[in-house]
Amino acid sequence: MESVTPLLELRASSKRFVRKPDAAAKIARLFGAQAPARTVHAVDGVSLAVRPGEVVGLVGESGCGKSTLGRMAAGLQALSEGERWWLGEDAELRRRRLSAAEHRRDMLGVQMIFQDPYASLNPRMRVRQIIGEAPVAHGLIDAKDQEELVAALMRKVGLDAGFMRRFPHQFSGGQRARIGIARALAVQPRLLICDEAVAALDVSIQAQVINLFMALREELALTYLFISHDLGVVRHISDRVVVMYLGRVVESAGADALFEQPLHPYTEGLLSEAPKLEVRKKTFVAIRGEIPSPLNPPRGCHFHPRCPRSTRRCAEEVPALARVAGDRWVACHLVDRAGGA
Repeated sequence: MESVTPLLELRASSKRFVRKPDAAAKIARLFGAQAPARTVHAVDGVSLAVRPGEVVGLVGESGCGKSTLGRMAAGLQALSEGERWWLGEDAELRRRRLSAAEHRRDMLGVQMIFQDPYASLNPRMRVRQIIGEAPVAHGLIDAKDQEELVAALMRKVGLDAGFMRRFPHQFSGGQRARIGIARALAVQPRLLICDEAVAALDVSIQAQVINLFMALREELALTYLFISHDLGVVRHISDRVVVMYLGRVVESAGADALFEQPLHPYTEGLLSEAPKLEVRKKTFVAIRGEIPSPLNPPRGCHFHPRCPRSTRRCAEEVPALARVAGDRWVACHLVDRAGGA
């Protein structure tokens, strides 16, 4: 797997959102007040590779930057720093090499499925337009073939093709999630980025949609970047899991290895909080403290204010994401000193 060229890759990528001073702050400056621009460090130097055919789970607490990273991977958010590679080539250089029409089709290879299916669907459009508009607009099919394609895609995701003239509000939450999946599949993507794609669904419907994702992976040879806070879902569907904390990747490993033996203290805390079906009394121990603000992240290791084993080095030096063994990577000074133990 190491020698396989990644389908999508982010290299040392960062994203910062800068809020410039408003009118009130500018007036305050005239009177000598300090009103600097506020910068949110959403993603901080993350490198991520997704190989063809695999499912990469991306997990972390709310506010850790995983959704922003997903949008950066999809090309919806520009990178403040770093590089985005697609099919083994720098995406910016690839864009310059291709014609405008070729570039548009090339970028269709990555599609995103959003957390709230209703918010991502145009309420004024019928399902036939929602699913069939993009392939016609990009010249993948002729307009006369739109209805046939929409019918086939609706059947593929488990919907009655006779409903294609309905509006989004006439469907249930699970059905709307399937419409979002069908819309993404309509342009024949190679990679689907699923941002909390099942979080808004009931548990029973979640299982159905997850099974649909797995069936589509086998049938269409799809690759997934699956973003979720639900560790049970991630373990079930992922080949490899990447753990983020406050804009940085802290651990990356195969799903089984990571869940059986987490190495980073944050990963340990995250997994210990996950509910388990065990017939025994369990003492719940939460990760201490609250996640710091991305407006002013801690120096050194971002996790050190909450880590039960932090040292002075953790507060001063940023730990590098280093290979421990095989395809396992950890960013922790403790793991460095312990030789991977």
